[in-house]
Amino acid sequence: MIELRKIWYYFSRYIDGFLLVGILTLMIIGLIVLYSASGANVSKVSHQMINMAVALVIMWMVANIPLQQIKRLAVPMYVLGFALLVGVAFFGEINNGARRWLNIGITRIQPSELMKIAIPLMMAWYFDKHEITLRLRDYLGATMLLMFPVFLILKQPDLGTALLIAASGFYVLFLAGLSWRIIVGLSITAIGSFPVLWAMMHDYQRQRIMTLLDPSQDPLGAGYHTIQSSIAIGSGGIIGKGWQNGTQTQLDFLPEQSTDFIFAVFSEEFGLIGNTLLLLAYLVVIGRCFVITANASTQFTRLIAGSITLTFFTYIFVNMGMVSGILPVVGVPLPLISYGGTSMVTMLLGFGILMSIQTHPKLIKT
Repeated sequence: MIELRKIWYYFSRYIDGFLLVGILTLMIIGLIVLYSASGANVSKVSHQMINMAVALVIMWMVANIPLQQIKRLAVPMYVLGFALLVGVAFFGEINNGARRWLNIGITRIQPSELMKIAIPLMMAWYFDKHEITLRLRDYLGATMLLMFPVFLILKQPDLGTALLIAASGFYVLFLAGLSWRIIVGLSITAIGSFPVLWAMMHDYQRQRIMTLLDPSQDPLGAGYHTIQSSIAIGSGGIIGKGWQNGTQTQLDFLPEQSTDFIFAVFSEEFGLIGNTLLLLAYLVVIGRCFVITANASTQFTRLIAGSITLTFFTYIFVNMGMVSGILPVVGVPLPLISYGGTSMVTMLLGFGILMSIQTHPKLIKT
């Protein structure tokens, strides 16, 4: 019995139990919905369980890394990610008109996923380094660290990932004390430059925005996803149609029902009550993450924890908004629910950093 306690202590001492319970709850919900969304495909569910297991191991490993080591990894991780993005631009594989993957011999990787963590880490490190003499030029320097990778990702093209990475970087800028006057000025500039941005967009990106305004203009083409997901969500009603009884799902009217549009499957089968409980589960995880952020001891840990938390919220908001028809379709998975390994690993890597911040001795600035 004593040996079992020692083993349990060794494996759990750097794991935040409250956060872990919330994560596992969402994962279990994801497996239940995936089973229905995939047409009772046991193989697909089993593969997702493997993805989850790998992601949980990575989370545990990262949670066990001391904060000082995580801080030292910021610059090498950013440099590696940026170099891989440049490699994608020159040597990346083209799939469906997009150049997003890089073949490294033993496997294919998507470097933009690495940057979802590397950019907030790098920017938090940068602001921590300049904390004492923080000036406007430091904010400009941090913005450059953000914009160069975002530009490379936009060129792939991958608008959804670029926007999410830009958001994660903006959260670091905001939490580092960027003036509201500058934020308002940048917002006005962004709105004023919309005609220029519109001209730079690809045709399919413009079509997504036009479809948001009126999905019925192309019901069998660009508007199909939005129309079918809206029907699925609305038909769920208060209590839903029941697990594996969603007609939009089981009759294959709903596109990408295991990945980006899995929230529509959940809404149709579990209704408003199920959606409320799902949102509560997400709020528990987000709330715990904010507690960890508030308890962070240094500028670096506070910025990285806050950025990870707000980025997690952004994923949820964008996916649910996209599926509900209030945001354009940008291909963003629902965190811990959608099928897929890459996003799962990235998300739990971030949670591992949060657990390290919470459970390790406080980082002393040197």
